[in-house]
Amino acid sequence: MKQQLQRIVFLGIVLMCFSANGFAESMYVTDQLKLTLRSGPSTEHKILAVVESGQKVEILEPGDDWSLVRNAKGKEGYVLTRYLMPEPTHNVRLEKLQRKHKALTQQAATLLEENTRFRSENKKLKSTLDKNEKTLQKLRLDYDKLKAGSAEYLELEEKSKTVSRQLAEQTKRADTLDEELRSVETNQYIKWFLAGSGVLLMGFIVGFSARRQRRRPSLL
Repeated sequence: MKQQLQRIVFLGIVLMCFSANGFAESMYVTDQLKLTLRSGPSTEHKILAVVESGQKVEILEPGDDWSLVRNAKGKEGYVLTRYLMPEPTHNVRLEKLQRKHKALTQQAATLLEENTRFRSENKKLKSTLDKNEKTLQKLRLDYDKLKAGSAEYLELEEKSKTVSRQLAEQTKRADTLDEELRSVETNQYIKWFLAGSGVLLMGFIVGFSARRQRRRPSLL
């Protein structure tokens, strides 16, 4: 009987523990704090201003309980020393980190957009480069053909000049031969003319002599 009672008590305690854990609520301590800047080192002195967490103050006279400080607006007063710390509060640092994270996020978005734009431009440039390379290859082929054609053209032009010179020499020689032929023909015509004239003269003389011989017997 006693053992059963002990078991029941133990189970009750266990259930109470589980019930307490089940209904417990988690909470966090805030670092948002507002300090009163007072005219003297006690809570009985007049409040001059309120200093919030994260605000920077200049220590004029440090103390164990109260310290004389000057806030950002230049007002001097006493605040509790235990609430002063050499570094910014976690909340302030968190806000700075959040702002920095936001700025980095915006910068990352801008860089991502620029990266996308650069990729698009790089793709266009690559396409243009491929076209330019094909055009360059075609130009090289055309240049090689033109160069070969130019060599053939220069060779033909040189041959044409040579033939032209030979033709001019032959024409000059033909003109010389023609001149010599005309001179020979003229001389031959003259010879023929003189020969014909001599034959006519001889015929005339012979005929005249024959007529005289015929006339003499008639005179006897």
